[in-house]
Amino acid sequence: MSFLPGLQSLENNLDGQLEVVYCNFFKLDPGYHGWSTPPIMDSVELFKKLDISAVPWTADVPVKIFGIIPQGKERNLLWKLIYALYECRSIYHCGRVELNMIMSEKEYKVLTAKPGEQMRRYQALSVLWQTGCEIQLLHMEPRSSFLTNSKTPRLPRPGSQITNDHLCLVRMTPRRNLFTGAMTDATSLTFIMMVKQCLIKQKSKLIDIINTWNLGNGYKVLEQLEIPENILTGHLYPEEYRGIFEVLDRSLEFDRSLLFNDVFKNTRNRSFVF
Repeated sequence: MSFLPGLQSLENNLDGQLEVVYCNFFKLDPGYHGWSTPPIMDSVELFKKLDISAVPWTADVPVKIFGIIPQGKERNLLWKLIYALYECRSIYHCGRVELNMIMSEKEYKVLTAKPGEQMRRYQALSVLWQTGCEIQLLHMEPRSSFLTNSKTPRLPRPGSQITNDHLCLVRMTPRRNLFTGAMTDATSLTFIMMVKQCLIKQKSKLIDIINTWNLGNGYKVLEQLEIPENILTGHLYPEEYRGIFEVLDRSLEFDRSLLFNDVFKNTRNRSFVF
């Protein structure tokens, strides 16, 4: 808020080359339908004001957004954005919006974690962001480079393998081929729930979880994808999770209601954003 008058003064002296809109990006689409005033705004109204039109998903990136994800709210905001991405809501209603965000090293390493050797940090967010976006680290800077009045950020637990002493500028570009095959903005919620259920515990046997949704036919699903029957959920790559989703979508035995019931039962006391 303190920098707004300076920006508006700059706008007045640039002969239309700069347009200043007072809006908090991280408070877009607050989740209710009613009158909102800046900095809280509806993304459709904001994009209309900026004269940004919707384009097909496979078209070029229509807009690039740069920002700093507020510390302490990163996880919830990353969940909010990933739901919006897969359902083509909020900023993604107009196409493959590119995000260039400064975030903590801890969250960057979660988003880019690999299965197996990085199982401690390999989570549902890892699979969903890697499936949905190309993720590129543009720059990493020590926290000591930033002047801040806030307290020292909370460090990982003793013994944790996740360091958190840098801030990272990360580019997240939605994939052109995200919505192909069984994946659509209407079916993607099933994929999200499937991944979340599988990675609640990374050392669970994948076949046991699939059997609960597919009436004991988990071995058929894994056989089609040439995945070992004894594999753990934390050892499966994002593309393999998508493959399982595609196979289940074609299965007549797949009971989506069981999947959703399992997710809500196991996440009732967890801080996931829905």
